[in-house]
Amino acid sequence: MTEKTINYTEAQVLQIVEGYKAGETTEALALKVGKTVKSVVAKLVREGVYKSAKTQAKARTTKADLINKIAQELNLEVTQLESLEKATFAALEALATKVCFTQDQVE
Repeated sequence: MTEKTINYTEAQVLQIVEGYKAGETTEALALKVGKTVKSVVAKLVREGVYKSAKTQAKARTTKADLINKIAQELNLEVTQLESLEKATFAALEALATKVCFTQDQVE
């Protein structure tokens, strides 16, 4: 029967997981533990902490988000602005930027 080779000690696993959570790059972590970047990424995936660049990308703001933001800034009920859903995203974004900027200047 073959023995299972242990690639990472518990201390190394803790070091890369904590380092990753603290914002260290996978490249830096690989250097610290003497492993390849691919190996460190694979271990972080198995530990359930790795997030790919796509996953970390900011979620896109929706039209509903912009309408809610505008309603909040103008102290209106969202239902009063329902018809804004028909506007383009760019128009809503411009309006939200202007309304929020203007409100900040007033305060």
